[in-house]
Amino acid sequence: MFVAKVIGQVVATNKEESLRGRRLAMLRPLLADPDNPKKFLEGSNTIVAIDTLGVGTGEVVLFVQGSSARQVEGLKSVPVDASIVGIVDSVSVLGETTYQSGSK
Repeated sequence: MFVAKVIGQVVATNKEESLRGRRLAMLRPLLADPDNPKKFLEGSNTIVAIDTLGVGTGEVVLFVQGSSARQVEGLKSVPVDASIVGIVDSVSVLGETTYQSGSK
């Protein structure tokens, strides 16, 4: 499982039939800063993930990739490589809050 920030939505009108009616979110993975693990750094890559929870831009989420992405209820036969499986409320590292939902 990985942590990421939702940086946008992806709209694809013409797509594989099993993806019809499903939302897609653009994610930027968050990494622990090697110099200060109590702080997040944004990764340089972006990932498109199927959104089964209705996340919004700016939210921090948990996502899975690979075969785990198809373990989400209702996705067994859907061609996905990344699925959002949770919305993060808070993250604590070394006893310090690194992220708290709703705070800037």
